[in-house]
Amino acid sequence: MDLSKWHNIIALDDLEQGDVTNVKFRTKDLAVYDAKDGIFVSLSRCTHGAANLCDGYFDGTYIECPLHQGLFDVRTGEAKAVPARVRLRMIKSRVNKSMVQICI
Repeated sequence: MDLSKWHNIIALDDLEQGDVTNVKFRTKDLAVYDAKDGIFVSLSRCTHGAANLCDGYFDGTYIECPLHQGLFDVRTGEAKAVPARVRLRMIKSRVNKSMVQICI
């Protein structure tokens, strides 16, 4: 039996269009990416230096860490440039009735 549940985290209209938005959900800081290929959500901390990725450069597909310039693909979480080697923890997400939701 699947006990996971969908939770609203932010309205689509409140997202930084074409950018990354920092959202607090319970005790977690999340990064919500308004990417070229849709909406994606990850934990907001870089897996290398724990910097907030929401402060990094986002080109619509890749987020660059503002601390050491590690690079991640926001669609998969895959680390794409050193010093980042560990993928981002991506969170299952969807858009439902103009709300971004995550499944936990």
